[in-house]
Amino acid sequence: MTALPRVGLIGLGIMGMAYAGNLRKAGAEVLGTEPLPAARAALDALGGRGVATAAEVAQGADVVMMALPSAKALAAGGEEMLPHLRAGQVLAEMGTLPLEAKEAARDLIAATGAVLLDCPVSGTGAQAAKGDLVVFASGAAEAFARIRPAFDAIARDVRHVGDFGTGMKLKYVANLLVTIHNLAAAEALLLAEKSGLDLAMVFDAIRSGAGTSRMFEVRGPLMIEGRYEPATMKMDVYQKDLALIMDHARAVDCPVPLMAASLPFYSAALAQGRHAQDTASLFAVLQQMTKGSGQ
Repeated sequence: MTALPRVGLIGLGIMGMAYAGNLRKAGAEVLGTEPLPAARAALDALGGRGVATAAEVAQGADVVMMALPSAKALAAGGEEMLPHLRAGQVLAEMGTLPLEAKEAARDLIAATGAVLLDCPVSGTGAQAAKGDLVVFASGAAEAFARIRPAFDAIARDVRHVGDFGTGMKLKYVANLLVTIHNLAAAEALLLAEKSGLDLAMVFDAIRSGAGTSRMFEVRGPLMIEGRYEPATMKMDVYQKDLALIMDHARAVDCPVPLMAASLPFYSAALAQGRHAQDTASLFAVLQQMTKGSGQ
């Protein structure tokens, strides 16, 4: 069995803490940073080490996983780590961010002899907590081989998909499907509800047939129970992902009619004040549109 490297985490939000938990279960040494002291304390409670700065993570880790919410956060973290990176060190940017932001960070980091990979993941926060993720790793194959043992600890499927940037392009495709399938699941359950069917029975029957989808199976139970907090993906955060997909589609002159038709319903969720709710709350959006019982 390949020994696990010392893993650094930049970002201890929903995804970063899920990575930390699974890395610790696998026996890895983990240190990480996050502006919120409570998040650093939570890492300490897992047996990891919360530190105050990204510089300390760079100094103490063999490999670094970055789970950041924005291009601005990536730029800030990269600049802070830069003087402390060393040749052969491998970093993985695992967020859903503009490809040009990742490319800029890659070029900056390359000057130190360290290597940045583009490695977005497919899966929700709840899936991340269970290690039920797919890692779309792209970039230098040698660097990927060095960080792979850490990826294997947090995901059920780890794949090297090509040159740097291929991972993000693949994530755009995956998230387009997530966006549409999430709304399709909500629409189907609303039809079932309006038809007077028992939703638990509907869920069990549909997931065993040809009409199922991963989003129906993951978010269907949340929709049926009206359980939208705590979110595995917050509705307001997901707006960034929606914009990235549409920007990329425009850049490559690709028509995305179903994706475009889905957007008003995600916007309606914000209009209804569902910013912090899970994206499964699209079901409640549709219920409210029909004066149903969803809140």
